[in-house]
Amino acid sequence: MISIREQDYGLDVALFNEFTLADFKLFEEALMKRLAEHGKPDVLLDLSEMRDFTIDMAIEEVKFVRAHEEDFGRIAIVVDDVWIKLAAHLAGMLSDAKAQYFETVEEAQVWLARAG
Repeated sequence: MISIREQDYGLDVALFNEFTLADFKLFEEALMKRLAEHGKPDVLLDLSEMRDFTIDMAIEEVKFVRAHEEDFGRIAIVVDDVWIKLAAHLAGMLSDAKAQYFETVEEAQVWLARAG
């Protein structure tokens, strides 16, 4: 399940339980809409409640990131599970995204609220 909220800096995205291809399509749509309306968005990606992801989502994520790596600003990732953090880190290695990892949503929001 996915929750997407617009913020001044871009988008807050929270994932719960399993991250599916359908969730990723909603995420993709929101990112492209925000990009078209406001330029390069920063993104807070809260993975603290995510427990798993589907393989088809992971494949789509890699394709999307490669096609749009220059279209987005900073990415704040909130994660506490070591395996999810490793997967996020490995995915980030495939792009030039400016990602930073945080333990709380509040810390991530402060970082994104600062001019980047």
